[in-house]
Amino acid sequence: MSADARALAAQALAQVVAGKSLRATFAAFSAKLPDARDRALLSSLLHEGARWWLRYDAALDGLLEQPLREREPALHALLVLGLVQLEILRLPEYAAVAATVETARSLRKPKFASLINAVLRRWLRERDTRNGLLDREAPTRHAHPQWLIDTLAGNWPRHVDAILSANNAQAPLWLRVNRRRGTRAQLGTRLQHAGIEATAPEHLPDALLLARSVDVTSLPGYAYGAFSVQDGAAQFAAPLLDLHDGQRVLDACAAPGGKSAHILETAAVELLALDRDAARLPRLRENLARLGLVADVRAGDAIDPNSWWDGRPFDRILLDAPCSATGIIRRQPDVKLHRRATDIARLVKAQSRLFDALWPMLKPGGRLVYATCSVLAAENAQQFDACLRRHAGARALPAGLGWHASGSGEQNLPGEAGMDGFFYGIVEKHN
Repeated sequence: MSADARALAAQALAQVVAGKSLRATFAAFSAKLPDARDRALLSSLLHEGARWWLRYDAALDGLLEQPLREREPALHALLVLGLVQLEILRLPEYAAVAATVETARSLRKPKFASLINAVLRRWLRERDTRNGLLDREAPTRHAHPQWLIDTLAGNWPRHVDAILSANNAQAPLWLRVNRRRGTRAQLGTRLQHAGIEATAPEHLPDALLLARSVDVTSLPGYAYGAFSVQDGAAQFAAPLLDLHDGQRVLDACAAPGGKSAHILETAAVELLALDRDAARLPRLRENLARLGLVADVRAGDAIDPNSWWDGRPFDRILLDAPCSATGIIRRQPDVKLHRRATDIARLVKAQSRLFDALWPMLKPGGRLVYATCSVLAAENAQQFDACLRRHAGARALPAGLGWHASGSGEQNLPGEAGMDGFFYGIVEKHN
């Protein structure tokens, strides 16, 4: 693998730590690497670097006499990646150290090469002692911020260790078969012929779970729209809506369109795919076009229906609410770096306003599904039950998923059944 991939990973990680989205940063930097193997290395380093930043960033405080964090952020990130290669990726010691030192030269910082070599070799000499020190404190032991550890312990005391462990593992790759373009069995056969191992979970009729991550654009049927990438937990949203041909359906926070597509694949409905961020709509339209699906795609804020709603009520509404994303940390480890405890109250307020704005748009007898990719009670059980209490005629329906009971809804925790952390609450309108 080229040193350039490591140099790009260090630069990208420094940007992510400074506040940029990991997903967007990876997309921008990977476009600079024509070789698929280099892109795979960049992905691994960037994701594991973000996942374990809170541990190995702290480790450097005891290894550097003069911190590089502020004055040389890319080199500081490179040192974190050196430790990640040694401790997480378990690369051979000589190769990991030599490649990291060489990357300093690729970053045009050759004068720091000897420092990087010295720091990594000191770590190797003292690794047992230094790992022991890091393991003493929960934030560095688990590579999670203290506020999140405390909140998870309060919400899920019996499961907190399992959640933290799952968040630090790589998520598997799930596909959702586009039933408009073929069956799961047909796609499974094509993958098998291509040497791709996949299983078909019984509880998800459209899902395939791949044994290893791959570049999905290289899989057979991708360009034709035979499948989408979607975690298993997210694939329950469309079935829980209880869709039937001819219904009028609203996906209120639709971008990037995974659940909108699943709705259209499930039944011949009239779908309005709405998102407040107009910049995200081109990708939504591209995803639908690849899958051969058609929806009314609009920019609009669900909290302000006067700007987009024509007054006709909906049979079904999906509110996949903006949330803390604490259920998908294994896919987006930068959540641990960017999310703050103070964000939760703001998100809860926005979720409440969305539910209250959408409720009058639901037909009597209609169904609204409230969903988040959060594991926090404030956004899920407490939020959903409070919404039910505020609205006369709102009756919760059982999801029947067999997940953890969470107020009037159900919660999957990260890693359970190989899926992300996800919450669903179903409400029917009876007035």
